[in-house]
Amino acid sequence: MKRLTWPSWMPIDPYILALIGTVGLAALLPARGAAADVASGASTAAVAFLFFLYGARLSTREAMDGLRHWRLHVTVLACTFIVFPLLGLAARGLVPVLLPQNLFEGLLFLTLVPSTIQSSIAFTSIARGNVPAAICAGSFSSLAGIVLTPLLAAALLGNSGGGFSADSLVKIVLQLLVPFLAGQLLRRWVGGFIARHKKILGYVDRGSILLVVYTAFSEGMVQGIWHQVSAVRLAGLLVVEAVLLAIMLAVTWYGAKALGFNRGDRVAIQFAGSKKSLASGLPMASVLFGAHASLAVLPLMLFHQMQLMVCAVIAKRRSKDAEDTEHTDGTVEPEVTAPAGGRAEETRTAVGTGTRSG
Repeated sequence: MKRLTWPSWMPIDPYILALIGTVGLAALLPARGAAADVASGASTAAVAFLFFLYGARLSTREAMDGLRHWRLHVTVLACTFIVFPLLGLAARGLVPVLLPQNLFEGLLFLTLVPSTIQSSIAFTSIARGNVPAAICAGSFSSLAGIVLTPLLAAALLGNSGGGFSADSLVKIVLQLLVPFLAGQLLRRWVGGFIARHKKILGYVDRGSILLVVYTAFSEGMVQGIWHQVSAVRLAGLLVVEAVLLAIMLAVTWYGAKALGFNRGDRVAIQFAGSKKSLASGLPMASVLFGAHASLAVLPLMLFHQMQLMVCAVIAKRRSKDAEDTEHTDGTVEPEVTAPAGGRAEETRTAVGTGTRSG
């Protein structure tokens, strides 16, 4: 029996529809009082488990092989934590004409969040890029973001981010880094189980993010902060984010070419260096922004859907370009290029626009 799949002509990831539905549920039935405490505790536990799974999935051998390809990873980290934040700071000039202060803070926070893991891998695979490098780049970015994102938020957002403190950093480390390291330590015993049940555990990934969204937006509804944003302001935010994404896609692709990377590496750099992770950004925002987390993550949620739609188109185009090159010069470029000293892994990921939300 043919398995049902999301129509390729529909550009919206079904998971994004679930996110929108969760926001609607929080608007109609926000968690209050004791229910809010239960939802908050459950979301904290779910995110910790999510990062435990990330740690258990990452092969230590892959991570060590990836370290040998250090130039690529430094490039991705520079795009994620230097170029992106600089563009975010430049957007301050749009306040208050195009963006109100609260949406600007959310936009700036978006530029501080680490890169994705799943979608970077999936799009790199579709575009016939260096998949092992994308795996390591996304993982290294997520790990670095556990420390760099709150530190950058403290430096660039100051007290506007809900009052950043050393306690905030400790909470983020305990919630994200400790479970990730625990997953790495226990991978020898649980890795096989996770690999056999990856589809079921994928629902756990997404469910935990939905729970964080519901908790954050419930708190925002209770605080009444949604009256601060108009449709015109949201439209302005979308325009700014479209320009931001276009700039980063150009910088990662042509900048990697200028640095001498081959095609497979350029593909990995473009897809890992131009994205922002919803899975990492949501729990960090809930710690850093507190009651104002819902407005802080709104730019990130919009940017997340935009990057999926645009990168799906680019990945398919890159794949076609690779095929055209093969037919033109008679040579066949391998789908992936293993990191120096590593082993090439022929990876084909059956994804379209419905990519996981990393």
